[in-house]
Amino acid sequence: MGNTVSAAEIAATQIVHPNAPQKHDFNKEVVRPHGFTGSQIPPECPMHKAAAPSECPVHQGEINPLNMMGPANQEPSPGQPFSLPKDRQVSNIPKSVVKEGESPFWVYPSQQMFWNAMLRKGWRWKEEDITPKDMDDIIKIHNANNEQAWLEVLKWEALHAKECGNPKLKSFGGKATQYSPRARIRWLLGYELPFDRHDWIVDRCGKEVRYVIDYYDGGSVSQKYQFALLDVRPAMDSFENIWDRMTVAWWRWRYGD
Repeated sequence: MGNTVSAAEIAATQIVHPNAPQKHDFNKEVVRPHGFTGSQIPPECPMHKAAAPSECPVHQGEINPLNMMGPANQEPSPGQPFSLPKDRQVSNIPKSVVKEGESPFWVYPSQQMFWNAMLRKGWRWKEEDITPKDMDDIIKIHNANNEQAWLEVLKWEALHAKECGNPKLKSFGGKATQYSPRARIRWLLGYELPFDRHDWIVDRCGKEVRYVIDYYDGGSVSQKYQFALLDVRPAMDSFENIWDRMTVAWWRWRYGD
């Protein structure tokens, strides 16, 4: 897939961290993509440079509190080397807050919007960096990661199916530089830090539940455009969430292989 992996590290993950390669030992709460293909990420990729915050540097008044993003920008950037599609794919993730005329599902950014977001985060195009094919792959990787994360959220939400059979995503935001306690403990044990983190607020039929998603380097892109290894779990900020995590940990210990 050419430069797809490095481009995905710039755009689809939005944050890169200079960690030395270390062993992986993810527990079963981590989703492992299958059928990896493609080459390893080369050392000159931006992921080996200093990390940058994943939030977009826009004026506070312009930020949408539901996704921590500025207004959609579909205009080509100055000096943009090639045109990019402006069509947007509708996700399978239901929205909690739906305004009149909007889709009831979250809508992914277009290639042009993603390009502009990359520029806002400090990325600058170079002739050898990226191609139109890479941008198409980046969007597919980004969308696949979000769909994968939502499926993992639904597995946790199944514990509360009687309480709410139709959970929805209310809001989300990036916290790339704020490592979760779990990620820090793993790092102290000798494992790599995640290259990104998102917090998702799920509307459980009127009850807000926060989920933490750590994104780990998967090494290569799968045929289904899965790149990151996701560690998805309820935040330990309520007794109910702690109980859910204890319950699942017990099940894994009791019935695991």
